[in-house]
Amino acid sequence: MLSLIFRFTGKYKKETIITPILTVIECIFDVLIPYVMSKIIDIGIKGADGANINYVINMGLIMIGLSTLAMICGAVAGRTSAIASTGFVKNLRLAMFDKISSYSFRNIERFEVPSLVTRITKDMRELRMAYVALVRQFFRAPFQLLFCAIMIYNINHRLSLVFWIAIPFLALGLFLIMNIAHPRFRVLMSKFDDMNAKLEENFIAVRVVKTFVRENYEKLKFKATSENVRDFQRRAENIVLLDMPFFNLVTYSCMIAICWLGGNMIITNDLLVGEFMSYLSYLKMILFSLMALSNIMMQVLFAQASVDRVNEVLNEKIDITDEQANQDLLVENGEIEFCNVSFAYNSKASKMALSDINLKIESGQTIGIIGSTGSSKTTLVQLIDRLYDATVGEVKVANHNVKEYTLKHLRDAVAMVLQKNVLFSGTILENLRWGNPNASFEEVVEAAKCAQADDFIRKLPDGYNQYLGQGGVNVSGGQKQRLCIARALLKKPKIIILDDSTSAVDTDTDRRIRTALKEKLADMTTIIIAQRITSIMDADKIVVMNDGKIMDIGNHEELLARNEVYADLFYTQQKGVSE
Repeated sequence: MLSLIFRFTGKYKKETIITPILTVIECIFDVLIPYVMSKIIDIGIKGADGANINYVINMGLIMIGLSTLAMICGAVAGRTSAIASTGFVKNLRLAMFDKISSYSFRNIERFEVPSLVTRITKDMRELRMAYVALVRQFFRAPFQLLFCAIMIYNINHRLSLVFWIAIPFLALGLFLIMNIAHPRFRVLMSKFDDMNAKLEENFIAVRVVKTFVRENYEKLKFKATSENVRDFQRRAENIVLLDMPFFNLVTYSCMIAICWLGGNMIITNDLLVGEFMSYLSYLKMILFSLMALSNIMMQVLFAQASVDRVNEVLNEKIDITDEQANQDLLVENGEIEFCNVSFAYNSKASKMALSDINLKIESGQTIGIIGSTGSSKTTLVQLIDRLYDATVGEVKVANHNVKEYTLKHLRDAVAMVLQKNVLFSGTILENLRWGNPNASFEEVVEAAKCAQADDFIRKLPDGYNQYLGQGGVNVSGGQKQRLCIARALLKKPKIIILDDSTSAVDTDTDRRIRTALKEKLADMTTIIIAQRITSIMDADKIVVMNDGKIMDIGNHEELLARNEVYADLFYTQQKGVSE
């Protein structure tokens, strides 16, 4: 926790330093109040010469002044701690988002999205609470304990032995409680991840749930997940709940001992009434300090599980970086070459997803890729812009290993349009300009025309300024795909990859999109992954894949003549069309 504070406090160092200083000053004023009160009783009221009203009034005004100053210091410390804690969390959250943004697919798959969301939201709240506790109570409680211990020692050092006997028992009890509770809170946070995953899945698939009338089933699933969180939360907090009874036991034992010993000392005139009253006040302050320390420890305990989870995100080693890159190297053309490439999603995989891939694509060519589901077509093209890195062999673009390019230069030169593309909340124009923030309106319209999207956009009430909901929920699947193609074209890439990205459009629109790409972007390398042979039959080369391997390469006529799998697929699809 302290390591995170030192790293991410940033420009809020001033507030972080001022807060404990003000807290200690507040504590000094608070500790002086019982001392003044004892003087009022022993000198002002029960003095040798009788009651001294002027003394009582003067000391009373001093008490009011001390209380006012303590209140001012406390209020300002509260404000500065709020500024510092929220600033710290802001810096930490931004650092986490920045790190997650640089993750490769493999890194994200290790954590899973719901867990990352929990870490950047709920865990941040726990860290903020712990931060406030550390910069305020962590300083107030020990200093108050120290100052009160000095005061009671000066009043009567024999009576102060009660506290020195009680404190080791209290410290041992708290240590045991924390040591048992911490692992349980780590498990509890993982259960929150599971619950968030269920929520996210349900909300994203809400249309499917309603279509199949599975609301009750999903409610039961969420109920089971929620009860699981409750059970683990109960297990964790059952240990923490022992803190207060144990603390009360020590507290009341001290009070009984002090009252009995102090009463005897008053009888024998070894202790004045005012001193005893201030002693009880200091006793209460010491016990409250101990309780505050206990609460700090519990808060830090809660936060420690969050600290571990945040550090896991920040310390995650990113497997795709620019370490080997030439910062000045740019992608000159769209030539692609796979040289003895094999790939596995993780080192423990028993089988390669891709095996012995050798393929050369000339710049400006149109390549079709076809194969059965699970033949690793998408995996193959994801190696081009380094969404994954090849496990064996190398992938070259423009005669350079892709690792020689910075990720920015490489990905600026490669545009990928997926079957399930995502649009963001905002206008159509804003979404399309993701491809090029500086694109003119004319360039946007030209890209939309090429993607066969201009016609339907202009029919919308607000045209290019039509607002899209989150994920583009208010446009159809085919319209969404065409918008995503237009967005990719605005990048003016050297290579464009269409991963089954026209599956939701009709055959005629599909044909017009391919024609426009060929006519207007002839110098761009185009890779089309498709299930329909009609989408790729005009390609310069067609790659037939199966089980992570290349079965055959050729044009439509060549494959139709020699490849039984390709021919069978073609005639099956043609039969369906004719019927």
